[in-house]
Amino acid sequence: MILLSSFLHLRPRRCGPFAGLGRGAGPAAGSRRALRVLVDMDGVLADFEGGFLKKFRARYPDKPYIALEDRRGFWVSEQYGRLGPELSEKAISIWESKNFFIELDPLPGAVEAVKQMANLADTDVFICTSPIKNYRYCPYEKYAWVEKHFGPEFLEQIVLTRDKTVVSADLLIDDRPDITGAELNPSWEHVLFTACHNKHLQLKPPSRRLQSWTDDWKAILDSKRLPPSRDT
Repeated sequence: MILLSSFLHLRPRRCGPFAGLGRGAGPAAGSRRALRVLVDMDGVLADFEGGFLKKFRARYPDKPYIALEDRRGFWVSEQYGRLGPELSEKAISIWESKNFFIELDPLPGAVEAVKQMANLADTDVFICTSPIKNYRYCPYEKYAWVEKHFGPEFLEQIVLTRDKTVVSADLLIDDRPDITGAELNPSWEHVLFTACHNKHLQLKPPSRRLQSWTDDWKAILDSKRLPPSRDT
């Protein structure tokens, strides 16, 4: 497993076929520095909510469930716990099970968009994801999912951490509305990725949303780019 300390100030690799994975030539004198983008995995790239509901209904066909349009709040287990005390643990058992993460479907357009993003000039893209505490299957399956959908080259671009605030970047695209941690003022701007559980939230300016991967994510990236530096 990759240690978090190696990613606090992420360094792009300089080899391989994906120039935009931070692997092409470094910025030349007078050019812009590379924009660093962190992209969450569950709920942004992988369909966590849809995968969970499908497996919950298959395993517990006689138990009540929450339709995606009725989901509210980031924590699935908390909302299920309000339906019945035992349902919280049953919900947790789904994503703690073998093959849950590896079998998640990609969200529409996610893989294509992030591959395009990774190939933009002066752009370093990392998949920044939080493993669950019951780590028997989750970390391995997250790596396997990325390799399956993005190819082995992208394995260098994975950051596993329970605290995203300590990772240095310009942007974090994530479906969780409240991201807190040890760093009170993270270096990144949090762009909320719209999901079934957060679509009802009203964001206060200057907070921004990315509605889906068909939304203009390039405009969000461009808004964060600094102009080229001038030689003195």
